[in-house]
Amino acid sequence: MSFAIGATAIGAHAQTSAIKAKTPDSAYLQDNNQTVVRSAYGLCWRTGNWLAADAILGCDGELTPPIANPTAPAVAAPFAQVVTPAVTPEPKRCDFTATLENDQTFPFNSAILTKAAKKRVDDEVLPRLANCTNIESIRITGHTDLLGSQKYNQLLSENRAGNLAAYLKSKNIVFSINTLGVGATQPVKTCSKNLPRKKLIQCLAPNRRLIIEVEGRSVK
Repeated sequence: MSFAIGATAIGAHAQTSAIKAKTPDSAYLQDNNQTVVRSAYGLCWRTGNWLAADAILGCDGELTPPIANPTAPAVAAPFAQVVTPAVTPEPKRCDFTATLENDQTFPFNSAILTKAAKKRVDDEVLPRLANCTNIESIRITGHTDLLGSQKYNQLLSENRAGNLAAYLKSKNIVFSINTLGVGATQPVKTCSKNLPRKKLIQCLAPNRRLIIEVEGRSVK
């Protein structure tokens, strides 16, 4: 029979206490008292038939089955995951108001757009309309001065608003355009009626105007 020393971390310590074998035919060398025989260094002597399953505490303690913990460790509850809803940014507004004033827009007593008025629309109004991805409303309001009859001024203001709307349509503005004529009912300047006619016409020029009001949204 061959013998081997159980050289383990636990068995490597000098031990003086007796270690009992499990059975008389244990895989450890034992004396008549069934005490495991150890070397001068306290290491247990194994027989040649020793297997890891034969390990006993005190000789090969790290090989013995661990003692089950009767109390299961408390399992911490997982943290609740807080889901933050995605915030959809509010679409930007592209609302604006533009005013085409006095006789640079129309010749006096006329509803025909001047070249200067068309250029201003091309340079200032159309680029701002292009900035709107969704136009909700376009309203054009025509105004006149007080010279002439109320009926005449009402019709003139309507024709001016309509002609500007037609020009915008010719520039591929596909959105609906509402036109309105208010004649001379909303003046922005008051002039003395005692002025000579030519000076009175010049004084009342700010009242002859078109107002473009746009409401819409933009993604930019």
